Amino acid sequence: MAVPLKVVNDMPAEELAGKIVLDTNNYMVWRDGHIPVIDSGEKTVHELRQEHLPRSKVVKAFTHIQAPRITTAGRPAGTPGRLALSASSDFPEAVELVTRLYDQFGFDTADNSPLSESWRSGPGQPAWVAHEHQSRAELIANLARARRITLR
Repeated sequence: MAVPLKVVNDMPAEELAGKIVLDTNNYMVWRDGHIPVIDSGEKTVHELRQEHLPRSKVVKAFTHIQAPRITTAGRPAGTPGRLALSASSDFPEAVELVTRLYDQFGFDTADNSPLSESWRSGPGQPAWVAHEHQSRAELIANLARARRITLR
């Protein structure tokens, strides 16, 4: 799903029920407007998406890589310095699916679950800034270095 979040849910919740939903969205105030529950740090954009799709299994994926690089930056498993991408979900099976998908595209995975931690790879965070050149170890370190930003 590459659909910006809206405060009023307009997602096809019934059609997505029982499915794993890959959410590639990042919260961008300039595009999405201010959403107080996200601005305050009470919830992440992906937790809110999970609330909008209560019978789905939301996983944050592909959010800190530029779209063209998805098909050009991948390398075979075991390649030194192979790039990594994060995945966050409240459902381990959703992270497992994304891990398999990332591997098919040529990337390692850093599990950044649950969804309440998904902010760590968001815009402005170390994992976001270094998105073009992160091995799995570097991505894990950058996720740990993240500091919560609130927009109150």
